[in-house]
Amino acid sequence: MYGHFWIACLTAAFLFFGPMLSCSGPVSVSGSNLEYASFLKLEEGRVISFSPYSGQSDTLCVSRPLGRIVCMSTSHVAFLDALGCDSVICAVSGTGFISSAPLQERIACGEVKDVGYDQAPDYETIVSLNPDVVLAYNVSAVPSPFASRLKSLGIRVFPLYEFLENHPLARTEYVKAFGLMTGRQVAADSVFGAVRAAYDSLAGTVSRDAHRAKVLINIPYGDLWYIPGADSYMARLVSDAGGEILGAQEGTSVSGVISLEEAFVLSGSADFWLNTGLCRTRAELNAVNPAFSSFGVNRVYNNVRRCTAGGGNDFWESGCLRPDLILHDLITIFKSSSDSTVSNQVLNYYIEVQ
Repeated sequence: MYGHFWIACLTAAFLFFGPMLSCSGPVSVSGSNLEYASFLKLEEGRVISFSPYSGQSDTLCVSRPLGRIVCMSTSHVAFLDALGCDSVICAVSGTGFISSAPLQERIACGEVKDVGYDQAPDYETIVSLNPDVVLAYNVSAVPSPFASRLKSLGIRVFPLYEFLENHPLARTEYVKAFGLMTGRQVAADSVFGAVRAAYDSLAGTVSRDAHRAKVLINIPYGDLWYIPGADSYMARLVSDAGGEILGAQEGTSVSGVISLEEAFVLSGSADFWLNTGLCRTRAELNAVNPAFSSFGVNRVYNNVRRCTAGGGNDFWESGCLRPDLILHDLITIFKSSSDSTVSNQVLNYYIEVQ
């Protein structure tokens, strides 16, 4: 989200189109002592991460504030940035994906290195930086060769799974882990409390008895059109904003797949069309597939307002920490009338596709 190479480069396949772990979804994990997060536990001097794929845990012991961190995900950058300690970041995976202005300044000055991606990492640079930890992520139950190699070189690697949490505030809650890592627990609690209050306040303005905005979501990735399950992250955001995703399967967070023909049928009931890949204009959208010109959805919005020249998207960076800003956008969009448009200037992450 993203983001890390998985989020930034497979946005269309995974995060633009909703979490899709496997045909059976994540395993049941028990052990978290947090209010929202399912795959994280905090103890005195310890951060414990639970794999959504296997249920196995990894533990990061923190005896002192960490001063040198390699971030393989841009969402990790957002957490550290929010705590005012982005100075501890010594390297990232893909400098072009970074949205944070302070970190981009440090990158330009050569203070923050690019260590490549876990498919083709720069092990020599990582070892030379002598980081306290490399914060990583896994996309399956199979042990990561990247992590195994770094551990063999004496480098601590710690995976986090915020990008697989389904409740928007569960992702925000990971800021507490970064607070423990950096000795800024009080600041982290304050950040989380402020975001939660803002999110709950916005959600409270939405009438549950009013018409629910019908939402067509995504575009095909290859030949597959993914629709996130009704319990997924994106479906929760849409629901809290007063909408419902057409075709979403109830009782699961796992994405389902529909055909172009099925999407066309759904479009006939849709009030809005969201998250249209990388498209910013109707011309670009129709160029993806000329059949889209026959979809009867007049109001189309995409979460690409804050994209970097290198292919990053702040929706998956700061948006991971700030679901209240995403919720604000969706509420604003859904409350617009059929004969009016929403100014892009009042939106945080979305633009109207015109």
